[in-house]
Amino acid sequence: MRRPLVLVAGAALLCAGCSSADAGDHDKAAAASPSSTSSGSRSAVRAAVAALREDSAEFRQEIELEGEGQEYGLTVTGGFDFAADRGHLAVELPGGAIDHSDQVFADGKIYISGVQGVGKDAWGVLPRDKAQAHYLLRAPLNDPEHVLQQIAAMREISREGEEKVQGVRAVRYRGIFNHRTVTLRMAPDVRTKTDQARDILGSDLPVFADAWVDDRGRLVQTRMSVNLSGAQVTSTMALSDIGEPVRVTVPKAADTIPVNEVSGILNG
Repeated sequence: MRRPLVLVAGAALLCAGCSSADAGDHDKAAAASPSSTSSGSRSAVRAAVAALREDSAEFRQEIELEGEGQEYGLTVTGGFDFAADRGHLAVELPGGAIDHSDQVFADGKIYISGVQGVGKDAWGVLPRDKAQAHYLLRAPLNDPEHVLQQIAAMREISREGEEKVQGVRAVRYRGIFNHRTVTLRMAPDVRTKTDQARDILGSDLPVFADAWVDDRGRLVQTRMSVNLSGAQVTSTMALSDIGEPVRVTVPKAADTIPVNEVSGILNG
């Protein structure tokens, strides 16, 4: 399993081996991106994100990584009460090569199971605002609120038409991320590598974003993707049961151990 994990890390960090050919590919991608921004589209996306932040939902996030003719993926599932800033999630790497991780968000903290150096039955805990992203297009400790922040910051948004997702008809909006959005809350070493990749390309990384909004103005799905240097990363989050209560069980204080940082492929 070592090789897949190395590939996952390399794809997510955008190895510094980007060539001038990659820059050309980026230019083509940029040319294919929406050429004009619709204020109506931007308003629709931001309004849908704002509404979800005042509500709750179940979600399933699938993160796919492709490179060297191979594909890998992991899933993040759970429920989140965005209005109360409370939620829970489970992260799994298919195949069982790595034990899954459970995470609980409550009271401005994140509780994480399976942390190295923490007992099997104990939870690591750290302030939510101290968590950092260690891979491209990953949220700090898989925080779904982070995804909403990035989607709300989409630029050059266009209306791409209607599609059926999550069992409902929804309008698909497509846009791009600027460098500031891509590197939001990245760990310093990852930010440095991402900055280097941008410098080699001579422009922002070709990161595209999509948001699906149903006829009730609800955000029902998001997607972020990048294809660079022979590696592609796609992160799709499907939202369901919007407005339904989300129950969160917070670990007991006696079962928690403070930690300064948590990394690893499962933790973003």
